[in-house]
Amino acid sequence: MTPNEELLHRFYQAFQRRDAAGMAACYHPDATFEDAAFRLQGSDIGLMWRMLCERGKDLRLTYNDIRADDQQGQATWDAHYTFSQSGRRVHNHIRAHFTFQDGRILTHHDQFSFWRWSRQALGPVGWLLGWTPWLQRQVRAKAQQGLQQFRALRAL
Repeated sequence: MTPNEELLHRFYQAFQRRDAAGMAACYHPDATFEDAAFRLQGSDIGLMWRMLCERGKDLRLTYNDIRADDQQGQATWDAHYTFSQSGRRVHNHIRAHFTFQDGRILTHHDQFSFWRWSRQALGPVGWLLGWTPWLQRQVRAKAQQGLQQFRALRAL
C-alpha cells in the first residue's frame, strides 16, 4: 500500500468514526475541497467536516476502491443518513478524486449525481428540479449559509 493510500484509509476511517479533527489533519494547509454543495479552502474544509459529523447523528459510511500514487488518488464511498432539512433518508454514492502534497491531501473533489441526491433529500422538488442549475445554486447557497452559521456558533 502506498503512503497516500494509507492517508486515504486514515481519512475515511476517521470519517466512519465521525472524527472531524482526524479528517482535517489529513489535509494540507492550502487544500481545496469541492462537491455539489461546497467549494472550500484551508481550515473551512475541516469546519465543514466537523459540521457534517456533528449533525449527522445517523450517518453510516462505507468506502472502497482506494487507489493512489505519489501525485493523485481516488476512492468510492457511500453515505447513508437522514437529511436534516427534510427528514428524508439519503443514500449517496460518491466518487472522490485527490491530489497530494507533502504527505497530505491538497485537492479533494467529490462527484455524485445531484439529481439522484435531490430526489432522495428533497422529494418532489428534487424530482422536478434536481437537474436544474437553479436548484443546485439554491442548495449551494443554503449549504454555505449553514456553514457560516455553524462557524458563528463555534465563535461564541
